[in-house]
Amino acid sequence: MDGLSELSLDISYRSDTGNVVADFYVPCLQRCSLYRRAAGYFSSSGLTLAAKGLAHLVKTGGSVRLVVSPQLSDEDINAIQSGYKSRDEVLRDAARQALSEAENELAKNRLSALAWLIANGALDIKLALRTDPHTNKLSRGIYHEKIGIFSDDWRNHVAFTGSGNETVGGLITNFESVDVFCSWMDPHLRVARKAADFDRLWSDNTDGLVVLNFNEATRELLEKYKTKEPPEFDLEEISIPLPRRSRPRPSAPSAITLRPYQNKAISAWFENDGAGILQMATGTGKTITALAAAAKLSDQIGLQALIIVCPYKHLVTQWKKECALFGIVPLLAFEARTQWIDELTQRLSEINRDPKAFLCVVTTNKTFATDAFQQRIQYFPRKTMLIVDEVHNIGSSGLASRLPPSISLRLGLSATPERWFDDEGTGRLLGYFGKILEPRLGIREAIDIGALTPYRYYPILVELTDAEREQYLDLSAKIARLYSSDTEATESNPVLDALLLQRARLIGAAANKLVALRDVGKSHLHATHMLFYCGDGQVESVIDDTFRRQIDEVTKILGSELGLRVAQYTAETDLDEREALRDEIASGRIQGLIAIRCLDEGVDIPSVQMAVILASSTNPRQFVQRRGRVLRRSEGKTHADIYDMIVVPPKEARGSPSEKSMLRRELERFAEFADISLNAGEARAVVFQLQKTFNLMDL
Repeated sequence: MDGLSELSLDISYRSDTGNVVADFYVPCLQRCSLYRRAAGYFSSSGLTLAAKGLAHLVKTGGSVRLVVSPQLSDEDINAIQSGYKSRDEVLRDAARQALSEAENELAKNRLSALAWLIANGALDIKLALRTDPHTNKLSRGIYHEKIGIFSDDWRNHVAFTGSGNETVGGLITNFESVDVFCSWMDPHLRVARKAADFDRLWSDNTDGLVVLNFNEATRELLEKYKTKEPPEFDLEEISIPLPRRSRPRPSAPSAITLRPYQNKAISAWFENDGAGILQMATGTGKTITALAAAAKLSDQIGLQALIIVCPYKHLVTQWKKECALFGIVPLLAFEARTQWIDELTQRLSEINRDPKAFLCVVTTNKTFATDAFQQRIQYFPRKTMLIVDEVHNIGSSGLASRLPPSISLRLGLSATPERWFDDEGTGRLLGYFGKILEPRLGIREAIDIGALTPYRYYPILVELTDAEREQYLDLSAKIARLYSSDTEATESNPVLDALLLQRARLIGAAANKLVALRDVGKSHLHATHMLFYCGDGQVESVIDDTFRRQIDEVTKILGSELGLRVAQYTAETDLDEREALRDEIASGRIQGLIAIRCLDEGVDIPSVQMAVILASSTNPRQFVQRRGRVLRRSEGKTHADIYDMIVVPPKEARGSPSEKSMLRRELERFAEFADISLNAGEARAVVFQLQKTFNLMDL
C-alpha cells in the first residue's frame, strides 16, 4: 500500500475549489492504517460517506477511532440530571435517532462495512459530552471541535482541522474547508500537537468533557445492517484518484513578439551557460525578457522551479501580472511568513516527488534573506532558475551573502547594475551572476530604436533664500575645513558625512522650489498623467510659517490651492491603494501622483507623460530610474516632458573645491538629461551662465 507521503496534498481544501471528500478525505483514508477523528455531531448519512473510504480499512486491517457528540435536547439533559432516565438510555435513544434507516442499497452496504469494522475491533466510537468545569455535571453546551489525524505504517501523519462534521451536510452539502498539516514537513510540530490533543480526548483526560465508550450501543444499532459475509466493494469506488492542481511550466505567449535586442540578450545569457546580468534601460522590457528566457529554458531542460527576487512589495504584485502572461501562477512570499511558509514547504515536497510539477516563487529581498526562506532553498531541485530584479540592490554584503551557490541558473536585471561608490558591492554581483551581457541598452539607444519615447527637458534654476544661503555657506565652510584638514580621512569621516547629508537636504528642500512648482502647476491645470518627485526633508510653508514635509506642502499647493486632482504615493500607502492609484492615473481620474522614492524603481505606468523633479540625489541610478518612469511607450504618446529643478549655489562659494565638486555632479546629471532630449540646445542654454561662473564648461 502506498503511504500518505506519496500523496500530493495541498495545505487546504475548500468547497469552492474542489470536492473536499474526493480530493482529500477519501485518498487519505485509502492510504492510512489508523484514522483518528474528533467531530461535532454525527448521523447515518455522514457515516455512510465516511465508509466510502473506511471500506479500504476492512481490506487492510486498519482501525478508526471516532469521537463525536450526541445531539441531546434540554429534556434529555434534565432527564439524566433528575434521574428520570439513565445516561446510557438517553444516549442510546439519541444514537437510534441519528442512525435512521438507510435510504438505498449503497448506504446499507456502507453501514454494513461499519458494523463489520466494529465487530472486528477496527472501529471504536466514543461520545464526548460537555460538562461544567466546577460541578462536573452535564451542561447544555456541546462538544464541537473538529480535528482529524491519518497515520500510515511508515509513521507518516496527516492532521487536519476544519468546519465539517461527520454528516452529509458537513462533508458535501455545506460550504466547508479544511487546513492540512503533514508530519514530513512540519517544523512547527502542529501534527504532533493535534495527535496529543486527540489522545488526551480519547483517554477522557480533557477538562470540560466526559468521554464515554459507546461501542455496545452502536453495535446493537448497526447489527441490522450487518451481512453474513463481509461486503464486496467496488474497486473504483475505493480508489478515487487524487487530482492535482495545474501548475504549468512557463511558456512563451503568442501575443508577445520580442524585440531584436531582447532576443539577443536571451541568446547571450544561454551562451554564457545560463548566467549573467542584463543591463537594459528602465521601460525596455527587462521583466518580459527574463520570463522569455525562463520559458525557453523550460522548453530545453524541463525547468522545475523559478525564484524571482525583487526589492519592493509592489514589484512582487507587478511580477505576478507579468507571470500570468507566461501561464505561471506564482506563490507570493512577502507578507508575514505564516501566509506563505506552509504552502512553500508543501509545494517543494510536491516538486521533489513529481518531476512534472513546477513551482514559481516571487519574493522580496527582505523575505529572501530571512532564515525561514533560506532554510528552504536547499530543497529546491537542481533545475531551478534565480531571477533578481533591480539586482544592484542585492550587492550589499548582507544580501549578497544570502545568494545560494546551489543554484547555477542565474539572471540579474538592472538599468544600472554598477553600484555607486561601491566597487566591492559591484564585484560581489559580478562574482555571483557573471558578466554584464551584451547588448547593453541605455536610454539613448532605447530611444533611437523606438523602445522608449523621446522627451523634452526643462531645467529650472532655483535660488536659495537669504536664510538658506547663510545656512548653506556655514555648512560649506565646515565641509571645506574637514576636506583641507585630513584629505585621506574624508571618505570615512562620519562628521563629514553628516554635514554633506545636511547640505543635500537643504538643497532638496529649498523653499523657492515650491514657488517654481506653483508656476509649473498653473501652466498645467488641465494636464493629466503627471508624476511629482519630492525630497524627504521639511520645508517652510509658502502659505503660513509652519514647517511641513515637502511632499505634504507640494500636495497642498497642487491640490488645495491649484485644484489639481493629485494623490500621494508613499511607503505608507498600502499595496491595494497603490494599485488603485496607478489605475486612476492611467485612466485620468486623477491628474498626478506625488512621491518621494516609491516610484523610483519598477513601477509600470506607461501612460505618464510628464515628470517634475523637485529633489534628486546625485546617484545616477535614481535619475535614470525616474527618467525611465516617464519614457515608457504608450498608445497615443508622442513624447514626454521632464521638469528638473537645479539649485544654484551662492556665488560666494564658487572658489570652494567641494562646492565645485558638488555642482559638477548636479550638472553631470543635467548634461545627461539635456544631451539626448528633443530640445537639447534650449536646455543647454538655461545653465550656460552657471557653467561659466563655476568654470565647468567641459560638461
